[in-house]
Amino acid sequence: MKKKLLSVALSAAMVLSLAACGNNAGESGTAGSSAPEQNTASNESDANVPAAPQESSQEAQAEEEPVTCTLKVWAPSEDQDQEYGAWLQTMCEQFNGLHPNWDITFEYGVCTESDARKQVLNDLEAAADVFLFSSTNLEYFCKEQALAELGGKYLDTVNQHYSPTLVKSLTYEDGGVYGVPLTTNTYFMYYDKSVFSEEDIKSMNKMLEKGKISVQLDNGFYNACFFLGAGGTFFGEDGMDRESGVKFYSDEGVAMTEFLIDLAKNENFVSVSPEDAISMMREGTVNAYFCGTWQAAQTQEILGDNFGVAPLPSVNVNGTDYQLRPFSSAKGIGVKSTTQYPQVAIELALYLGGYDSEQYHYEKRGYVPCYDEYLATAEIQADEVVMVDNYSITNIAVPRMSFTEMSWFWTPAESFGKEILSGAVTKENASEKLQAFEAAANSSGLE
Repeated sequence: MKKKLLSVALSAAMVLSLAACGNNAGESGTAGSSAPEQNTASNESDANVPAAPQESSQEAQAEEEPVTCTLKVWAPSEDQDQEYGAWLQTMCEQFNGLHPNWDITFEYGVCTESDARKQVLNDLEAAADVFLFSSTNLEYFCKEQALAELGGKYLDTVNQHYSPTLVKSLTYEDGGVYGVPLTTNTYFMYYDKSVFSEEDIKSMNKMLEKGKISVQLDNGFYNACFFLGAGGTFFGEDGMDRESGVKFYSDEGVAMTEFLIDLAKNENFVSVSPEDAISMMREGTVNAYFCGTWQAAQTQEILGDNFGVAPLPSVNVNGTDYQLRPFSSAKGIGVKSTTQYPQVAIELALYLGGYDSEQYHYEKRGYVPCYDEYLATAEIQADEVVMVDNYSITNIAVPRMSFTEMSWFWTPAESFGKEILSGAVTKENASEKLQAFEAAANSSGLE
């Protein structure tokens, strides 16, 4: 792609490469001044606004060139609601106070992460300088050259403080990183401790001997974990090879299909949505199910002292154990490529994804943090949901890449799951059906 230039001239010391696709740049700046569709923690915390971090970067802040500017910043309404501590306004004003030579006026707008794609790309010049977005929409922004690419010390900061899996979710095929991670999106397993032991939950096979498990097999978000566990890939081993597409068909993939055929027939297995699974758990007819952080509080309320949360288990197929692997994505903080104040905007983006901001977000709204130093604190280490989420992201999750070809996968995956559940996929035709599934997942249906 052609490099998209700023509407204003950049000095040689500029810290940011504002190309939607291009080379990284930048050696100055304070790296965000950060100290060392998902709610988990209670919203009852009365924690005060976090104190300004005491860091060596304060000297650099005092020497910053004077800037007077207005920045547009967009976030969902909940992030601006006083009931949740007005996270966005609080952190922006604190950021302003940390930079004595910068006089920033903030203009706040309401825009969800999923709506950012439409609102930003509809009118880039009128869009916010800094906004939240879903990593699954990254390609749309990059094709329109709408996001600033992180470079220099800013890129180093992101690589240093966040899981490589999350950074990869915000990396485009040109190798550029186009956002600061804010929170995660993956899934794991909730279970009843009175039914399953800590040893049981390592293996789905063992769990099926003791209680009822729910996984939504007719939903590609969930059924992909079986094929990813068996060595399947999306867009190559590194997720960046667009031409490779979806690869599920192999001897291991066929064996996993046969496992799913048996699973669907198991009296201790049920395939329902997580919303239905939690209702069945309340009734006592489901003892474990796969879901993400968004149902943590409800599940904990149902199970009480028997509340259990764990990474996805392994499954044993023909004597071989396969670790199930969930998708992962990120909510990111982006800077538009045409901002008139790139240094201020990128510093703000990094601050909103930094230690103090993540702490305030967690304590006021229950947002799952992803900043490594905050994850290492005693407060977060005591939150088992966050810890399992982080373990999954760091160790077993597969980034759900933003390639538009990913949209071809969902309908065939749903259909394949329904055919397994209905019995249309059998051990006799498993190989043929899996090949047909893979072919459909790699086609727009328009050829």
